[in-house]
This record gives sequence, C-alpha cells and structure tokens, in this order.
Amino acid sequence: MAARIDELDRKILRELQRDASQSLDDIAKTVGSSKTPVWNRIRKMRDSGIVGRQTAILDPEKLGFEACFFVLIRTSEHEAEWQAKFLKALRSRPEVLEAHRLAGDIDYILKVRVRNARAYDEFYQALISEVRIYNVTALLSMEEIKSTTDLPV
Repeated sequence: MAARIDELDRKILRELQRDASQSLDDIAKTVGSSKTPVWNRIRKMRDSGIVGRQTAILDPEKLGFEACFFVLIRTSEHEAEWQAKFLKALRSRPEVLEAHRLAGDIDYILKVRVRNARAYDEFYQALISEVRIYNVTALLSMEEIKSTTDLPV
C-alpha cells in the first residue's frame, strides 16, 4: 500500500534523491518552505520507511569494476531448502548488486559487477559450487545507457 504524501513531501523527496548530502537550509529553500517543517517531514518519512539509508554512489569503472553482467538463472529445484541456500549464496557475494525472482521462463536475474571476464568466471564457479543450478546465461553489458536510483515521485 502506497504511503500518503503531499506535493511538499514529493518536492523534498526529489531533492533528497538528487543530492541527500545537501543542507537542510538548501532543501527548504529549494522546496519553498522553512527548515523546521522540512526537517519534521523528512523525519516522519524516515520513521515510516519511505526514506531509507543514505549512501554514496560510487563510479564502478573508476574503481576498476569494468564488467557488468546480467545473469539469467533457471532452476529445476523450487524447494524451500534450495531457495534458502541460493539466497544465502547470493547475499554473501558482494559482486551481486541486484537479484530478482521473476515470473516466466527465467527464475532469477542478477546484476553482477566485476573487474573483468575472469573475475566473472570466478564468481560463476564459486556460485555453482555452492548451489545446484539448472541453467545459467550470462549477458555482458556493452554500454550502460541509463542507470538511476531516482523514483518518479
């Protein structure tokens, strides 16, 4: 169920998404309000879970993580024990930036960021040694066209 927010909340959220490190004064000025009401709204949205943790967005290529793979996984096993083992393996791997369970022919898709193809192979070999997987297809991203964490609030 979607939380109830008004237009001022939306403006505040857009500013936080744009740059959460900006000062409360700057946010209040941009959204056309004063500092105290903006702070109260931010606190309320944090308390309700609308606003989660704040992080820094790093440039993976500048840090040497030049290869981004999308990994399509099909499994023939759907038991709770297998799924728990699989999820534990995914959560323990820092290379996995995203993991989604899908409807359709593919069971899971992973977004994996590594230094190069050799590093992907090491990730792949480690994963299949921990959990049995029916079929894996890895797709190398040739170019990132759009990547954002901003929601259209």
